[in-house]
Amino acid sequence: MPITSSRPPGLPLSLTYPEAPVSALLAGSALRFGDRVAFRYGQAQLTHAGLHADACRFAGALRAHGIGRGDTVALHLPNRLSFPVAYYGTLLAGATFSPANPLLPAKDLAAQLADCAARAVVTYGPVAAALEGAGIGLVITDEPGSGAGLGFDAFLAGGETKPPEPAVDVHTDLAHLAYTGGTTGRSKGVRLTHRNVLVNTLQYACWGTGSVPGLDDDGNPVLDQIGDAGEWPVRLGTGIGINLTPWFHAMGTIGSLNVPVLSGGTVVLHDRFDPPSYVAEAERLRVTSMSGAPALFAALLACPSFHTADLSSVAMITSGAAPMPHDMINALRGRFPDAVIAEGYGLTEATMGATLSPSWRSGTRKTGSVGVPTFDTEVKIVAAEGGEEPLPVDTKGEVCVRGPQVMAGYHEREAETAAVLVDGWLHTGDVGVLDEDGFLSIVDRKKDMLIYKGYNVYPRELEELLITLPEVTAAAVVGRPSPGIGESPVAFVVRAPGHDDLTESTLLTTVNAQVVPYKRLRELHFVESIPVSAAGKVLKRQLRERL
Repeated sequence: MPITSSRPPGLPLSLTYPEAPVSALLAGSALRFGDRVAFRYGQAQLTHAGLHADACRFAGALRAHGIGRGDTVALHLPNRLSFPVAYYGTLLAGATFSPANPLLPAKDLAAQLADCAARAVVTYGPVAAALEGAGIGLVITDEPGSGAGLGFDAFLAGGETKPPEPAVDVHTDLAHLAYTGGTTGRSKGVRLTHRNVLVNTLQYACWGTGSVPGLDDDGNPVLDQIGDAGEWPVRLGTGIGINLTPWFHAMGTIGSLNVPVLSGGTVVLHDRFDPPSYVAEAERLRVTSMSGAPALFAALLACPSFHTADLSSVAMITSGAAPMPHDMINALRGRFPDAVIAEGYGLTEATMGATLSPSWRSGTRKTGSVGVPTFDTEVKIVAAEGGEEPLPVDTKGEVCVRGPQVMAGYHEREAETAAVLVDGWLHTGDVGVLDEDGFLSIVDRKKDMLIYKGYNVYPRELEELLITLPEVTAAAVVGRPSPGIGESPVAFVVRAPGHDDLTESTLLTTVNAQVVPYKRLRELHFVESIPVSAAGKVLKRQLRERL
């Protein structure tokens, strides 16, 4: 059984989730937090009430163009104030939101828009040209920059502030048609119902704030913060954070958009990451939380001002998208001894997340673990080679997840859906271990695991050994196909500043002395940078292509 301190004190083990569409989250926030700033970008800002009014206008304008229930609206945008307006406006209209990375090559973008059958696209001037020839009936373009289509402000002016009343079925109608990251192959559309999205938002909002779901007088979902202020010091309507996580990624849409809206937070948007500027802004704003992929924290730890600025207001640090190296976690603990540092685990197919470390002060957290299953979620480990029987504790295998946030399936891919969804269990393709207390640790991607002379080799183990060396800034390990052997482990390494004289032979000797013979690195290449996705995941497919 899980240890007691891994469950939120004073909260039930299971939550009761309102039967409401995702758009109702914003309606409840607008009534409750009104004039509090929800999002700020430069000198511009949106209050919770102002966001709701603009989203209603956007929804009305969509409906005036004949777009509503059953239609898909793609958001081809970076993090700008137009994003939450278009996101909630799409849902208020009864349509389905489909996120598109604004840096997608035109060919890949066209394929995704065709796959989701987008009837409208909201884009951004500098990348709007990628839509040429995509055959989209309605293109709405935000500024700055120039591009074809209707201007965002002009489009908003065509809608009314009265909230539309779309008749959506929260259990079957899609709120999101999201696409997988494509780190191992072609992206797949993930079908997420309103129920999936609402549940996952509430799971993480309640876990992180010590709350339970409630309803306001208008029937909108709200949070009832019953947790002790000593355990959850950031109270509803007081949180402040800086967001760099892209909203077109699952962690961004749920964790950095829906959760702050529901909890009355203020989110400051930065469109590029400059560590000294980030630190200065965090100090000036008295931010209460920091969140992002491990790459964010690696850059902050390398920034001198990060170690001298007054960041005593930070009460919570959360990380996802990829596992944090142990040394990074320990360095952050040393910098923020009074803050909760929590890692979580999830994937698009689970809406966003399935596990999270305890986020209350007295909770048990284990270095290297991504926490325990959140409310109403189960995790089991099965044999990586296949099967459904749970493996014993402390045994490596494929991570499987079951819960109300698990997707309805892949879009128009029945065979691939059947391959990963078995009796409600989602086979994630990740390799992990559950300990006796129910804490999950992610070892690697199943598809990243190498077979060397019949032995399983997990790249992350070798990456950890490399990253812990002071001479190394970043590293990734992939396999080179070798006839008669299987795959030989190959490392790509970024030298740390001041270590230009570091040699391949020195690193190979240092790392290989710490592992059994079949796990040894066979090649090592120095590179300027490791390719990562916008969400911070290493693009190992690109590294394999270099080989």
